[in-house]
Amino acid sequence: MSAAVKLSPQTGPSATCRALGVARATLHRRQRPPALRPPRPRPARALAPEEETAALAVMHSQRFVDVAPAAIVATMLDEGTYVCSVRSMYRVLEKHGEVRERRDQLRHPAYAAPELLATAPNQVWTWDITKLRGPVKWTYFYLYVVIDLFSRYVVGWMVAPCESGALAKKLIEESCGKQGIKPGELTVHADRGPPMTSKPLALTLADLGVLKSHNRPYVSNDNPFSESQFKTLKYRPEFPDRFGSIQDARAFLIDFFAWYAVEHRHSGIAMLTTQDVHYGRAPQILAARGVVLDAAYAAHPERFVRRPPRPGVLPPAVWINPPASKTLEPTLSGKATSQEAPGSTGATSADPRDLPREACRVLAAATDIDAATMPVAVLH
Repeated sequence: MSAAVKLSPQTGPSATCRALGVARATLHRRQRPPALRPPRPRPARALAPEEETAALAVMHSQRFVDVAPAAIVATMLDEGTYVCSVRSMYRVLEKHGEVRERRDQLRHPAYAAPELLATAPNQVWTWDITKLRGPVKWTYFYLYVVIDLFSRYVVGWMVAPCESGALAKKLIEESCGKQGIKPGELTVHADRGPPMTSKPLALTLADLGVLKSHNRPYVSNDNPFSESQFKTLKYRPEFPDRFGSIQDARAFLIDFFAWYAVEHRHSGIAMLTTQDVHYGRAPQILAARGVVLDAAYAAHPERFVRRPPRPGVLPPAVWINPPASKTLEPTLSGKATSQEAPGSTGATSADPRDLPREACRVLAAATDIDAATMPVAVLH
């Protein structure tokens, strides 16, 4: 641009701009800079300097330090005093860089996202309550469900006519007893509803040596596993629009949770059932699947174009809100991670086909679990 300014009187503005690739408007603005605007005159109606000082002193006073300008003007008018208008007060505040929230309001702390990691069953439980429609409009029954984060196994449930911290206390306490939870082993995660934050439940968890964790306020995805389980329940074809009675709801849920534990297969846990994962049968089942797939590959290798078929991989770690990378490294042995559910889980594992083939025998599908280990059913 400096060269264009020097050459334009000799070669002409148009030729100079074409040769140097400079816009003519830019060259003209450089040659004729705009005149400086005169300072804006002080309006005749503006506050005098001493009036500005008086208004600022009123707003800084102990009485009005956390009061909005509109409330200050109204209060002083009721007392028979007029300092200036509301807009003038805002102009004074803006001039001194004090336009901000002046009202005395509670400042909520910044809640950290809960970071929960489970590498085995009975390390982290999540629980929640959902409504079930009753026989008539505006009547509901309340379903409490506690699930294990790692295995998705329902360790306890109940149907009650109301939400209650005392009922939640009883459910968690009995679930811990049936699963043999020892102090310092378990973390229980829930949202911030009244039953979840009730004092009876908090005292019970403290007595059992169980840590508690809660969602952040107004955050809907801090407990995705319980929400997913409720969707599985309510999207079953046989789920009724309404239950005739609380006994009807309990009878339906006994069958549902039996199906959920023994028959329903989860994509996040290698298409295994929750009961198989929770009670440690997953490695044998996955290895047995590998034996079957090896036989299928040996019979027809041309049908598997890219690679030999492999069974699913059970995630070695499941989490709510991925923890810091330094926390995951020792758990996952430096292997890459992948999300299994949106914002919730990750997994890597060794190939289960590497297990000894002689140890790969399929367990009987009808293997029974001792009654003492079954989930809590109906609590009144």
